[in-house]
Amino acid sequence: MSAIVDKKVVVTGGAGFLGSFLCERLEEAGAGELFVPRIEDYDLTEPEAVKQMYRDAEPDTVIHLAAQVGGIGANRENPGRYFYANMAMGLHLIEEARKHNLGKFVQIGTVCAYPKFAPVPFREDDLWNGYPEETNAPYGIAKKALLVMLQAYRQQYNLNGIYLLPVNLYGPRDNFDLESSHVIPALIRKFVTARDEQAPQVTAWGTGSASREFLYVEDAARAIVMATESYNGEQPVNIGTSREITIRDLVELIASLTGYEGEVLWDTSKPDGQPRRKLDTTRAGQLFDFEAEVDLEDGLRKTIDWWESHD
Repeated sequence: MSAIVDKKVVVTGGAGFLGSFLCERLEEAGAGELFVPRIEDYDLTEPEAVKQMYRDAEPDTVIHLAAQVGGIGANRENPGRYFYANMAMGLHLIEEARKHNLGKFVQIGTVCAYPKFAPVPFREDDLWNGYPEETNAPYGIAKKALLVMLQAYRQQYNLNGIYLLPVNLYGPRDNFDLESSHVIPALIRKFVTARDEQAPQVTAWGTGSASREFLYVEDAARAIVMATESYNGEQPVNIGTSREITIRDLVELIASLTGYEGEVLWDTSKPDGQPRRKLDTTRAGQLFDFEAEVDLEDGLRKTIDWWESHD
């Protein structure tokens, strides 16, 4: 039986970056009714608000995307808030799912949950083989605890909860606020501004040696819909491209695509974060036939075009 077709589906974080694309995909897949709880109406860190949300929405399926999250700087400034908010939201949502005999709960995890020195590519079986990278460990551990909760609730209460681990996302509608954005939108904004103002230099964080894997947002939305429809297991599943790029090469690529011709300075007093990040995506292919379609250069072009039309 479908977890989407003609079903009432709650998407927490559905008004956000990934959520907006996911809601479009769910409608295309035949969702009966979509309910997106807004923070002004439902503070999901509060148990009473979560109870009210379940009463109001009467969902068959919950896809939990909502998170308090940011880049390295924001994580360093808000470790306590990021741990509490992410832990509390998932805790209350999963407990109420049990009480309401929910048909399916889909938890979106984070690649930040992986150990700092996990063997590359990251395999789901390595999730517990070390401590996460320190700058985002509170966030990563809070999200990883929800995997344990879902597995325990499956075992004791037969709650059908699945756990997906998307790699770093990017694309149109992303957060381009320099104070809280992730690396790709921050770089696009910096280089477009520097190009338009004919600035001679742009400063990038770190040494450029760290590597990252990036997944285009529409690919991520498609993967979540595929998993919601056809995956019902307890094992966490990576969602990504299984291709990595160094930050230095990424910076040069974005500079080129935005037409910036000045100099790039590297502020090596700033942290690089996790040394490498690349996922093994075998499990997603085997369990629900997902494979990323948009390559990085094409995705970056689409993202730059969107920012330039909305700047």
